[in-house]
Amino acid sequence: MIFRFLLSLCIINLNNENIMKELIEKIQETYAAFEADATAQAEKGNKAAGTRARKASLELEKAMKAFRKASLEAAK
Repeated sequence: MIFRFLLSLCIINLNNENIMKELIEKIQETYAAFEADATAQAEKGNKAAGTRARKASLELEKAMKAFRKASLEAAK
């Protein structure tokens, strides 16, 4: 009984680490796209790039909230 509980905790921790790694990768990729599009809008006046940058900023917000939730869960 105790073994199963400890095993389930280890599995949860491994899953949480994988989730956090995936979130970090997603955040990095999304930020790179945001930075490129925001720069294109600011420097070249590209309106379509501004639209993509705004969309990426919303995706970043969601990913950051998910990371915060996973990070808090891992700290328990």
